Amino acid sequence: MCEYFFNTSADHAHSPSALLLLLLLLAFLPVAVACATAQATQWNRVTIHGHKIDYAVRGTGPTLVFLHGGGDSGERSFARQLDVFSEHHHIVAPDQVGQGRTPEVPGPLSYTAMMDDTAALLRALNLQHVDIVGFSDGGILALMLAVRHPELVRRLVISGVNIAPEGLRPEDLEELRATQIPKPKTIDEKLAHLWLTSPTESELSVPLLAKITQPVLIISGDRDAITLEHTLTIFHALPDAELCVLPGTDHATFSRRSEWLNPIITAFLDRVKDP
Repeated sequence: MCEYFFNTSADHAHSPSALLLLLLLLAFLPVAVACATAQATQWNRVTIHGHKIDYAVRGTGPTLVFLHGGGDSGERSFARQLDVFSEHHHIVAPDQVGQGRTPEVPGPLSYTAMMDDTAALLRALNLQHVDIVGFSDGGILALMLAVRHPELVRRLVISGVNIAPEGLRPEDLEELRATQIPKPKTIDEKLAHLWLTSPTESELSVPLLAKITQPVLIISGDRDAITLEHTLTIFHALPDAELCVLPGTDHATFSRRSEWLNPIITAFLDRVKDP
C-alpha cells in the first residue's frame, strides 16, 4: 500500500515547510504513480480433465503465458518478470498438478499430461497464437505445445530445457538414479522419477523439433544444469531459433539474470518477423 499525506492549506502555502512538502510530493510522485498502476494478481481455478488447475492472471495487452519450472510455481519461477511484463501484457501463469497452488492428482507425473492440461486451459480461456515463456520443465511443455498444438503458439522463450534425460549433467543423472524408489508417492519423488525417465522420444526429439516453425529464443547459463552440447543440439534442430548463453550463470537464469533477460525477451517478443 502506498499512502502519502501532505498539508497544502492556504495558511502554510508560502512557508518554508510548505515548500519542503511540495518538493517531497514531487520527489515521491513517480513512486505514487507506480503504486497506482501496479497490476494485482487474480487467482482462478478451473477443472481440466477431471482435476483442478490453479492459474494466475494479471495485466492487459497481448497474452503472455508463463510456464514454471519443476516443483515450483509461476509466482516463484518468474518473480522478477511478472511485474515487468504485466505492464504491457495479459499474463497467464498456470501451476501444474501437485505444484504451486494446484492440488496433486493420483499417479505419476508426465510431460504429456501437463502439456495436455495446459493446452486445454488455453482453449478454455479462448486463447490461441500466444507467446509462451517456459523455464526448465515449463520450457519442455512449451516445445511440446508448439509441436502438437501449433495454433496455440506465436513465439517461444525457453530456458534450461532438455529433450531427453541425457541432456542433464552426468553428475545430476547419477544423483537422480541414487534417489529413485520403486513407487514414488510425494511430489518430490514423482518429479525425480519424471526427470530421470523423460522427456521420452515420443514427447520430444530432434525430428519433432524440426516441425516447429515459430520463432524460439533459447536461453542457457554457461553453467546450466543442462549441458551446453545438448542445448546446441536443440538450437540446431529448430528451424527458426536464436541462442542466448549467459556468462557466469547457472540454471536459475530468470531469477539471477533478470536485468539482462527482461529486455532481451521484450525485444524478441516485439520484433517483427521478416516476411
